[in-house]
Amino acid sequence: MRAISWIAVNVFKESVRDRVPYSLVLFAVLLMGASYLIGQLTAGQDVKIIKDLGLAAIAIFGLFIAIFIGIGLVSKEVERRSIYPLLAKPISRPQFIVGKYAGLVLTLAANVAVMTLALYAVLAYLTYTESPEFRDAWDAPGVDPQMLKAIVLIFVELMVVTAIALLFSTFSTPILAAALTFGLYVAGHFNTDLRNFDQVVESRPAVLLARAAYHVLPDLSAFDVKTEVVHGLPVTFGYIGTTLAYGLAYITALILTSVVIFSRRDFK
Repeated sequence: MRAISWIAVNVFKESVRDRVPYSLVLFAVLLMGASYLIGQLTAGQDVKIIKDLGLAAIAIFGLFIAIFIGIGLVSKEVERRSIYPLLAKPISRPQFIVGKYAGLVLTLAANVAVMTLALYAVLAYLTYTESPEFRDAWDAPGVDPQMLKAIVLIFVELMVVTAIALLFSTFSTPILAAALTFGLYVAGHFNTDLRNFDQVVESRPAVLLARAAYHVLPDLSAFDVKTEVVHGLPVTFGYIGTTLAYGLAYITALILTSVVIFSRRDFK
């Protein structure tokens, strides 16, 4: 456990020194501020626009951080040949993989927290400047704690994407890992369409292949509750718990697969 913590802390420190997360978070914060100006051009829809763009910014820029840092977690160590002295220490390969993943999750948590605070700051300013009569017309409060449900699910989705990036980084190049990770991200958001593939085609093999892909690919659309939160629709804790359990189970499977592949890899 101490080895995993040591690796995770070092990954977090290295990521903090990297300019990529800072640039992405700064851009996301500026986008949230710009959404306030855009919202002023609409009649009574400004709070919805700010929430929608803010949550989308957290998801998109968190995705960039997860992919562009996640794909280099293992491959960068191999290219630099710094993995040899690491594995020569009393650190097992499973500890190396889990520690790398934990470090990037810490980095994601810090960046998502900064973007969340920025979003709530913009919403708090909007709430403070609007009249009580105007606020009464909103579907949900400006500083709505229910948005945290959407943010938690966004974070778990990013954890899944990070685990996918880590898996591909154990056996492929960074460019290929990035392409495969982004491809699975897109496919994961359209995964539910594969379940009803028999309504589109009549080929039995194609239907069976689509249903197999449906059960294997991650259902990332389940983590997207931004529309419900923005419009003040209920998102039950039962749904949150079920989706979190699904995400954690999928992450565990991905990490175990990464450990198996990395443990069998020959670095000679």
